Amino acid sequence: MTATPIRLLLVDDDPLVRAGLALMMGGSADIEIVGEAADGAQAEELVRRTRPDVVLMDIRMPSVDGLTATQRLRARPGAPQIVVLTTFHADEQVLHALRAGAAGFVLKDTPPAEIVDAVRRVAAGDPVLSPAVTRQLMRHAAGSAADARQVRARERLAALNDREREVAVAVGRGLANARIATELFMSVATVKTHVSRVLAKLGLDNRVQIALLAYDAGLLEDAEE
Repeated sequence: MTATPIRLLLVDDDPLVRAGLALMMGGSADIEIVGEAADGAQAEELVRRTRPDVVLMDIRMPSVDGLTATQRLRARPGAPQIVVLTTFHADEQVLHALRAGAAGFVLKDTPPAEIVDAVRRVAAGDPVLSPAVTRQLMRHAAGSAADARQVRARERLAALNDREREVAVAVGRGLANARIATELFMSVATVKTHVSRVLAKLGLDNRVQIALLAYDAGLLEDAEE
């Protein structure tokens, strides 16, 4: 029995970029392109009409930009997963998109096979973002608001019990569930349960947001020390 294709929406204000992405994705039997949009406003309308599983979202666009569109789309019931497209490794707008619920980001000059793999991974619930890149983004955005952000993050994490806090730190370190299970002496199923509880208690969408919150609270620095 053939698996249902991943429904993909492409969003970029450059028609040449969209054409390249369409060509790249069109060769994958497990991905179906359900639409193309030139800005965030068009993206919102197409999401309502086509119900994609994943959106490849450019950040810098006229009218409604990718950050605003990401915030609006992720607030919707049954929101699609969003992968941010960017030309920069460290960009504050990318960080804001991740905080809004984007499942990761890819650079526009990423090899085609890796972009296709990113779409597949995100559709399967696996965020596309390494811990090293998370830290780079956080440092890029660090400034006068860092102390206040840490206080807010620690207040939110106070809702977790000790075991859930340990799992949150491990997720922030980029560890897979099997590695977390080994380090914390629990089963993989128990790790998954703890991750689900952390997401629910903190009102987060994915593991990337757990990592960002743990970083904000200073817990990843504590773990490294």
